[in-house]
Amino acid sequence: MRSLLKVAWDKATVVPIRVQTNPCQRILVVEDETDIRQLSTQVLARAGFAVDAAEDGLAGWEALHAKNYHLLITDHDMPRLTGLELVKRLRSARMALPVILASGTLPMQQSQWDQELQLAAILPKPFSPDQLLGTVKEVLRV
Repeated sequence: MRSLLKVAWDKATVVPIRVQTNPCQRILVVEDETDIRQLSTQVLARAGFAVDAAEDGLAGWEALHAKNYHLLITDHDMPRLTGLELVKRLRSARMALPVILASGTLPMQQSQWDQELQLAAILPKPFSPDQLLGTVKEVLRV
């Protein structure tokens, strides 16, 4: 997490300085919509997280094998591999990673999410940057 400290340069100028107060946590954002992917990545990076992004579920699956992550944020409706298919693969591989499903279409009942997919949170689209950041901080407990 970052805090914003203002340091007086002189009487007329205030310079913002960002200070990271806890170790960087790595987040993978899997989203096929470019604008949402870029905005989510920027919001999380500015909050002090290390963020990688993938344009679909298959690219996300490959990224999960390339690096270790503290959190996965995935859309559902994507080409090549849906978000739910990605989470099912993740769970089948016994990867204990919290997952936030950020989607405008939720294809199953909440009881199925809890039992089958073990989702940490659901973030309905459209969401604001504050909603995204609040959900991430709640899941990661930062």
